[in-house]
Amino acid sequence: MANNPQSNSPGIIDRVTSGIGGAISETGLGKLFRSGSIPPGAERATQAYIPANFKERVDWRVKLSLPPGGAFEQPEQSQVQGSDTSKGTVVNDPLAPLYATNGMVFPYTPNIYITYSANYDNLAPTHSNYPFPVYQNSAVDQFVITGEFTVENAEEARYWIAANHYLRSITKMNYGVGGTGAPPPVVKLDGYGDFVFKKVPVVVQQFNIELSDGVDYIRASIGENGSWAPTRSTIAVTLQPAYSRDTVSQFSFNDFVNGEYILGDGRFI
Repeated sequence: MANNPQSNSPGIIDRVTSGIGGAISETGLGKLFRSGSIPPGAERATQAYIPANFKERVDWRVKLSLPPGGAFEQPEQSQVQGSDTSKGTVVNDPLAPLYATNGMVFPYTPNIYITYSANYDNLAPTHSNYPFPVYQNSAVDQFVITGEFTVENAEEARYWIAANHYLRSITKMNYGVGGTGAPPPVVKLDGYGDFVFKKVPVVVQQFNIELSDGVDYIRASIGENGSWAPTRSTIAVTLQPAYSRDTVSQFSFNDFVNGEYILGDGRFI
């Protein structure tokens, strides 16, 4: 009788394979085969897996820090979420989402264009074929960080609004009622590890936020009537490194070349 190709009964290859697998499992031959390639003197690992250690994870995302103290100091937790204005509590603190990240973090890898320059004047003697470059100074020019923000829920909408308010705030001087006349604060730029941007003092000279008409907006419970953030937008921030005269006077060329500043407190780039 011919074999029925539609039969559900296992074929001979399946039965042989199953039989061999069972025999190896029962007799421990599989363990013997797997250990056959271990070099003499080596010990098999007794731990089935090595757990990952996330406690030492370094956040290398691009971030602008909160200015220390003053109006940017984090209030008490009860004040951040309070609602009783008669007791002096802060209602809907717009910067509250930035306290957890200690500044404004670009959630996605942004575009950064930075220019370093050594400036020379040309000394061109009369009746000479080639001018002589005369060094004047070196500089790190202003640069732009352009990053995309997406908002999918109310929490992310609050963060977008906080980032917007943060940039509005650090581009204003302390002027008016109770003002001291201080210029906009200097903040620290971090990103991509120690040898790229580490605690670089910068001032925000300009920022641009796109509010497109081609995307949806998500409501966040900020203010009496709420606030809306776009589900997709681009934020561009123009920065200028800002070093004090005292800091620059202590600059060491050898330390800079050898990486001493980066391995220490950062600063110079």
